Amino acid sequence: MITVHHLNNSRSQRVLWLLEELGLEYTVQRYERDPRTMLAPPELRAVHPLGKSPVVVDGERVLAESGAIIEYLVQRYGNGRLQPAADSEDALRYRYWMHYAEASAMPPLLLKLVAQRIASAPIAWPLRPLVAPVARRIGQALQTDLVDPQLALHLGYVDSELRKTGWFAGEEFTAADIQMSFPLEAAHKRAPQPGLKAIADFVQRIHARAAYQRALATGGEYAYA
Repeated sequence: MITVHHLNNSRSQRVLWLLEELGLEYTVQRYERDPRTMLAPPELRAVHPLGKSPVVVDGERVLAESGAIIEYLVQRYGNGRLQPAADSEDALRYRYWMHYAEASAMPPLLLKLVAQRIASAPIAWPLRPLVAPVARRIGQALQTDLVDPQLALHLGYVDSELRKTGWFAGEEFTAADIQMSFPLEAAHKRAPQPGLKAIADFVQRIHARAAYQRALATGGEYAYA
């Protein structure tokens, strides 16, 4: 039996979605973020040394990193589903987007979150008049000069690629779309870009899938849905 160690509002939601698309049986071990730090609880370190989610246990195998988990599940249990034929051009696109999701799409979104926290970080009263304006300026400058241009560049690129077929690896829905869902849901919620209709349509389309809805019911409240 597959066990998913699932953290609220995390990448593990897309693993639940994939399992529903594949029609596999699984169990869920739930964890909640610390409401102050938004970090995963220390109990996750008992499952994997990094203490992050998702972690999937399949028999004796303990798997981490959502992209690696998705590739493993599709290859082991997919029976050819949710991936293009190995010798096709779409297979190259599939591999590209599976890696792009975390290597290129997520860093600007994480920097956006960091910059926002710098700008709004609580500061003790004795230092607040001196430090708070400086922190605000640093956070705002980081967003304006670095993060926002990178987000606009990447999301514009993704939108132009989605306009071709509506999916990331050809004419059909694949696991690459599941892998790309997290950064696009996060961007759609945290850093919306006007005019990127293909991304907005993609998010709406995946949210309408029956397997997505089942995964949402299983995983619980998900802020990006």
